[in-house]
Amino acid sequence: MSNRKKILLVVFFLVITNVATFLVSNTIALKVGKKVMIPVAEYNSMVSTHVKYSKAMELENYIKTYFLGDVDEEKMMDGLIKGMFQSLDDPYSVYMNPDEFKSFTEQNEGVYGGVGIIVTPGDDNLITIVSPIEGTPGERVGLKTGDKIVKVDGEEFTADRMDEAVKRMKGEPNTSVTITILRTDKEGNKEYIDVEIVREEIRLVTVKSDLIEGNIGYIKITSFDELTYDDFKKHLNQLMDKNISGLILDLRNNPGGLLDVCVDIADEFLGEAVIVYTETKDGKKQYEYSDRNAINLPLIVLVNEGSASASEILAGAIRDHKRGILIGNKTFGKGIVQRIRGLTDGSGFKLTVSEYFTPNGTSIHGIGIEPDITVELPEDVMEIGLENLQEDTQLQRAIEEMKEMISK
Repeated sequence: MSNRKKILLVVFFLVITNVATFLVSNTIALKVGKKVMIPVAEYNSMVSTHVKYSKAMELENYIKTYFLGDVDEEKMMDGLIKGMFQSLDDPYSVYMNPDEFKSFTEQNEGVYGGVGIIVTPGDDNLITIVSPIEGTPGERVGLKTGDKIVKVDGEEFTADRMDEAVKRMKGEPNTSVTITILRTDKEGNKEYIDVEIVREEIRLVTVKSDLIEGNIGYIKITSFDELTYDDFKKHLNQLMDKNISGLILDLRNNPGGLLDVCVDIADEFLGEAVIVYTETKDGKKQYEYSDRNAINLPLIVLVNEGSASASEILAGAIRDHKRGILIGNKTFGKGIVQRIRGLTDGSGFKLTVSEYFTPNGTSIHGIGIEPDITVELPEDVMEIGLENLQEDTQLQRAIEEMKEMISK
């Protein structure tokens, strides 16, 4: 037994043997070399801690003594902590060991070897694709929002092992991985599909822009990372220098990202207004405001079922303030905020700490945002955007609507 555990057991023994004094004094005297006075509240907490953790210590010792195989203490501790987070029944709150946390942070940095998809734990405990990332192998092989990943290289995975599945899908560029997906069509028919994908170095270019028919600006944002606002501002200024008459902002298949970046971009469109507010379980609210002079252009925002989190915040703020119109499909519906923290040993965690609301006080978690104009995209369309304008019915409708808005 380690010295730390011996000390803990001595303290617990001393605490328990002094229970009789609990009812006669506001403090409890423990004699460890010399008498030490402990406040009742602190004593109570120590007793509670002993009751809470003694079972775990007892089981740990039993396993180490009698388990037939070898016991990896570090792996056992990881499992104990993972279980704490899993007990919350929140797929977005998760503990990651050092390898998993490193993999997670690498993806947020925007460069990694992999297939190029954003996934989330589904309510059905299946790994759900939020969206394929534009221009990546995942998009080119036809993976779609809502597909469920059930196997990676033949091994079954569920949402409670999502981080392990993600790690398995990542790897050196030019190597292949086979993903088995479960796809459900609009009639409810289910199909299992094996897809072999060759990994590439995924470099996220989050902002693209172009000019449509000489006077309509088009900006596509694929996610919100640390560089997105600066890139957005450059593209917007370039379009404004060309004297555009209106702007189409494409947030389809954008899974979200950094809240402050989303707020900075919303600030360009709203002037002085509430962009979003978050609320914790104790009712504490935190508001994000815009305060810049807004650009005065007709605005259309394209959204779909792959638009999530920060994308929905931006779309919801534009809708609530009647700053523009939304076209496409109902959004994904992720309206909760996670705090991400690294620990000293290289591990880390995500924990859901608040819910966010649109300026009008609407919660969209599990619901999504309905567009002002619903346009279905044909099921066989593999690519969206200006590169495939002839098949992108949602973008076609946005252009038509923008022409009408400009002509008024």
